[in-house]
Amino acid sequence: MKLSDGFDARRLRPRGSTSWRLRLGAVLAALLATLGVLLSLAGAAALFGHTTALGSLNDSPSAAGTFVLIGLVLLFVGIMLWRLCRRRQRRPSELSMAPHLMKKRD
Repeated sequence: MKLSDGFDARRLRPRGSTSWRLRLGAVLAALLATLGVLLSLAGAAALFGHTTALGSLNDSPSAAGTFVLIGLVLLFVGIMLWRLCRRRQRRPSELSMAPHLMKKRD
């Protein structure tokens, strides 16, 4: 295939601005998931007898169970938000090629 002199392949797929909003969302979601893990581990430690794990926040086993439950919910929400942000970052933008037209790699 002959290419003309004025052909520029970079014009076909213009580089858009980077998605700082999605990157920041992914970082915050990862921090939320980490907080959920730490809170659920501290609540589980308080349930199993280490009452100093939560300090003065641990008045009863039901409070420690509440911390475990809140930690697991934070972990779930953090993972779902992180996956959503990563999926949106990886989404193809404008120009894409059909997989059967790509070069085969053995």
